[in-house]
Amino acid sequence: MMRDEGTSLQGNEGPASRAQPVNDVSCPQGLFPLLSAFGPTVRAFTTSQSSHRAAGTVWTLGRLNHVAVAVPDLEKARAFYRDVLGAQVSEVSSLPEHGVSVVFVNLGNTKMELLHPLGNDSPIAGFLQKNKAGGMHHVCIEVDNINAAVRDLKEKKIRSLSEEARIGAHGKPVVFLHPKDCGGVLVELEEA
Repeated sequence: MMRDEGTSLQGNEGPASRAQPVNDVSCPQGLFPLLSAFGPTVRAFTTSQSSHRAAGTVWTLGRLNHVAVAVPDLEKARAFYRDVLGAQVSEVSSLPEHGVSVVFVNLGNTKMELLHPLGNDSPIAGFLQKNKAGGMHHVCIEVDNINAAVRDLKEKKIRSLSEEARIGAHGKPVVFLHPKDCGGVLVELEEA
């Protein structure tokens, strides 16, 4: 429903459903009091770079580096993000040691990594056989010390898909954590 600033929602007239005037959302009398009637308190968050060190560790978890999406047609996906959405899109890079071709889409605060199989042994080929239209493949989170992170996570019984870090698409050490140990998500750690 569209409305001008200062108008209220229309609905039932009972006290629980009576709408408050809509002001600037940063104002305490604005949208947030209205939202609090529908559920638990909404917590504010920031997009500033922050890091988190788990208790007793010698490494720090950093920012989201990218979200990787497997695509059946890399040029078509590249053209969509560049020509339709107007994003800055990299050239195609082939990474034979990982069995993928990649394109990075710059989103300002993070990136998307478009993945396409390179060769018959590509892990992305198997993913696309199960997901014909493509889809989210993994998330990549930065760490300040990848070797310390791998040792610490191994002690915590978190499996990785390789024994040690390898050089990834950004030329930095990476390791993938097993999705069964990460809530069903394939997590890539990359040294910042």
